[in-house]
Amino acid sequence: MKTLLPTSTAGSLPKPAWLAEPEKLWSPWKLQGAELLDGKHDALRISLQEQQAAGIDIVSDGEQTRQHFVTTFIEHLSGVDFENRKTVRIRNRYDASVPTVVGPVERVKSVFVEDAKFLRQQTTQPIKWALPGPMTMIDTLYDDYYHSREKLAWEFAKILNQEAKELEAAGVDIIQFDEPAFNVFFDDVNDWGIACLERAIEGLKCETAVHICYGYGIQANTDWKKTLGSEWRQYEAVFPKLLQSNIDIISLECHNSHVPVELLELVRGKKVMVGAIDVASNSIETPEEVAATLRKALQYVDADKLYPCTNCGMAPLARDVARGKLNALRAGAAIVRAELAGK
Repeated sequence: MKTLLPTSTAGSLPKPAWLAEPEKLWSPWKLQGAELLDGKHDALRISLQEQQAAGIDIVSDGEQTRQHFVTTFIEHLSGVDFENRKTVRIRNRYDASVPTVVGPVERVKSVFVEDAKFLRQQTTQPIKWALPGPMTMIDTLYDDYYHSREKLAWEFAKILNQEAKELEAAGVDIIQFDEPAFNVFFDDVNDWGIACLERAIEGLKCETAVHICYGYGIQANTDWKKTLGSEWRQYEAVFPKLLQSNIDIISLECHNSHVPVELLELVRGKKVMVGAIDVASNSIETPEEVAATLRKALQYVDADKLYPCTNCGMAPLARDVARGKLNALRAGAAIVRAELAGK
């Protein structure tokens, strides 16, 4: 029997303080060598346990084995020089020191497959694995080789497809591609971004998702959101074409954002992971607040296609806050589930 309104997270959860500095993105590891490998796996187990204790239905690795959702993947590719760094503007929002593409990009070995196998061994629940999307990858690099955003994105799409096929073989049920860049480069998204994403999922039989959010709760993102006005209509530019795409699930930000909920009408028919937890605030939602967000979404998404979720990753939050938010997500979904059963 399939769970109605299955809950999940957008991806990352806070790391234990013994593994990396808490409440910080790109936090350096506190362990090295074999200890680091063991520590990452221990953290993955804890992260899984916290999701299970909160009653989350579709679980993940909490991104415990990666420093950053994009660069950790890129580190494993050839053709990228991490010593040769340049400062670039990321998603037109903030400057970051990033590695440089110096030659053909290739995946010499799998990146997350061993971690995914490890997670698969720990649970019989459905598991979701997040990968960076091609457009967000090119936005987190300095390209000194292809000199074309589109060309580099197609190369990354091929590489992501290789990784995704191995993740599927390792027992991953949903592969999610994180594309916050889809909220910024609308023309590119419609010209080639969605096509690149479809290249990344080519031949997959497991479910696929694209996660498009307004970013982690870091200052640069919070400042940017203040410039977006009273209505955030970015999704309007990309949803019509995403509806026509082969992607199974669209994951988006809802709670405490200024996204007009009626924009969900533009993807009616697709499964939707509705962000009902604000990751840019330390205040823990009440189950009723979560339920209210889900009820609004149900006006535009059929109940069997609604997946309650978090707005984005929770890596920069304190662990007790993240734990409270996971509990609220489960409890809020349970309220609406009961209401639907009552009908």
